Amino acid sequence: MAPTGGPTVRPRGTAAAIGRSLRLYHGPGAPRDAMDALYGRFLRPGDLAFDIGAHVGDRVASFRRLGARVVAVEPQAGPLRALHLLHGRDPGVTLVAAAVAEAEGEVTLAINRRNPTVSSASAEFVAAARGAPGWEGQVWDEAAACPATTLDRLIARHGAPAFVKIDVEGVEDRVLAGLGRPLPALSFEFTTIARGPARRVLDRLDALGPYRVDYSLGEEHRLRLGRFVPVAAMRGILEHLPHEANSGDVYAVLAA
Repeated sequence: MAPTGGPTVRPRGTAAAIGRSLRLYHGPGAPRDAMDALYGRFLRPGDLAFDIGAHVGDRVASFRRLGARVVAVEPQAGPLRALHLLHGRDPGVTLVAAAVAEAEGEVTLAINRRNPTVSSASAEFVAAARGAPGWEGQVWDEAAACPATTLDRLIARHGAPAFVKIDVEGVEDRVLAGLGRPLPALSFEFTTIARGPARRVLDRLDALGPYRVDYSLGEEHRLRLGRFVPVAAMRGILEHLPHEANSGDVYAVLAA
């Protein structure tokens, strides 16, 4: 299916980085079974899923293996080309060339051409990463404007999703600010170099509805607690994670 949305960011010199991502996330060592088992807790055949910050589409592939329809949103041209090659002919996948923010319009993306998976619209995130242990050598060497949409607009256009995955390098809180209704389940990435966005997402979840949460670290694809706990408990967990934990995802489900 042809990409939808407006003009997209066109970073240069990312071909090698996209190739590495394709090998890592789609190669023979990719953790497909663990990923499918995790997302199978939230998705059933025929459900709709949103992948916000789709990169090269490993989550899109998992959602499709589970039988879900997918709206995959990605602002960068390099990853978007990979998404189009992998999923562009699948009628169950809609590609949207945009960022997701608190309001429609335009955002400025700081692009890491050698590692576009960490390109970000957050100056706070980029500043925190520079010189941080584990982030040595990361350079955000280009800035470009890209169109922005909101979760509410995506819902109006494509329908309400059963699950939303959000991985947007430090602007997860801005994505949730553009959502005016509770959804059944979602996940959002957090990092230990910039914990403010995760705090604000948890605050937003409290405002939206009675959510309960669990979390995973890195790309392990397993829930650490084994149960969904109140949002207040997750605040303490994230605050006390060591810097070396680096990143992970919080999974939230709306309580019955």
